[in-house]
Amino acid sequence: MPPYLLSLGTGLYRIDTAFQRDDFDAAYLIIDQGRAAFIDTGTNHAVPRLLGALAHLGLAPEAVDWVIPTHVHLDHAGGVGLLMQSLPSARLLAHPRGLRHLVDPRALWAGALAVYGDEEMQRSYGQLQAVPAERAEASMDGQRLHVGGRELLLIDTPGHARHHHCIFDAQSGCWFTGDTFGLSYREFDVDGRPWLFPTSTPVQFDPPALKQSMQRMLDLRPQGMLLTHFGRVGHSEAEVRELHQHLLVLLDETTALSLSLREADDRHEALKQAQAALYLRALADHGCTLPVERQLALLAMDIELNAQGIGVWLDKPAA
Repeated sequence: MPPYLLSLGTGLYRIDTAFQRDDFDAAYLIIDQGRAAFIDTGTNHAVPRLLGALAHLGLAPEAVDWVIPTHVHLDHAGGVGLLMQSLPSARLLAHPRGLRHLVDPRALWAGALAVYGDEEMQRSYGQLQAVPAERAEASMDGQRLHVGGRELLLIDTPGHARHHHCIFDAQSGCWFTGDTFGLSYREFDVDGRPWLFPTSTPVQFDPPALKQSMQRMLDLRPQGMLLTHFGRVGHSEAEVRELHQHLLVLLDETTALSLSLREADDRHEALKQAQAALYLRALADHGCTLPVERQLALLAMDIELNAQGIGVWLDKPAA
């Protein structure tokens, strides 16, 4: 296989999209009875890899029935429109709150452009392509669909974003979690044990909703979680539940710490410093022995974006 493609067994494949760095951003390919679906796509720059995975596995583009982004943040869905131009039989299935942004991505592009600027947008994402409305549909909470003979279940999972759904694959017993079950970078694995932390990137972080969404996933007794950032974590129900408990603890510590800084001077910088200290302590407890400078470098973008998202949340009355 090409180095960016990894078989997870039972007709599941992880594709490293190469966004930002290796082992950071994944798309997933499901294959059953000669039919296929993509879960998340990465950016436009990932499309050659997605099509290359199909070719390597002996599937024609016409074999893909569904493209299903977990939500419309560009590291998950930026390549949807361009990818679908090469998949003549595929339909887009997106959360109802995000669908319009993939059919008409002008507002999505403008929002990201205001944050990153044109040079960075072109470097990281490429120009967004619209999906024809007649090839797109909105998902429903509790919706079931089939890829070949295997059944997928979609549920509404707010908390990271209100336009987020997660997808359960009954055959493998795994959830495609997008960003709802946190982030986990392989550099932080210790003796095969992953470390997870919650993501609060702008602008719809909602801790109570996030807890409820995670519990809905746990209720199906999953055997593993397939994270966009990055890869599979957990290989049994017991392991998934243990990871969930660690994630809840860090989420509660994050929210409590953030609330204590609500009126802080230079709040954004204070939030970044507090997050960094919290993560370093949690990683030390996990047994991570990477140099502190390396840990902070791997987490730098998340610390910045998480602080931005927490700031938005702190300014909402519900916080």
